[in-house]
Amino acid sequence: MPKETLTVRIEPETHEALDAIAAALDRDRSHVVNEALAAYVETHRWQVQHIRQGLRDAESGKFVSEKEVRKVIARLRRK
Repeated sequence: MPKETLTVRIEPETHEALDAIAAALDRDRSHVVNEALAAYVETHRWQVQHIRQGLRDAESGKFVSEKEVRKVIARLRRK
């Protein structure tokens, strides 16, 4: 797949950290940035999909009962 160029401004510390990671992995900075961006995009894509599904469920009246909510809260408090 052809690549596109994207220019961004980053803090000098981030630049140094990227270079250090790239050196440790024996990869170039571009590879490290692409991997990081892919992970970021996938995480946010997943979150947006689940939020949208939750909204669809709520709009269609699919809710957990109060009893079930209390049960989960009680279990979490024990931890």
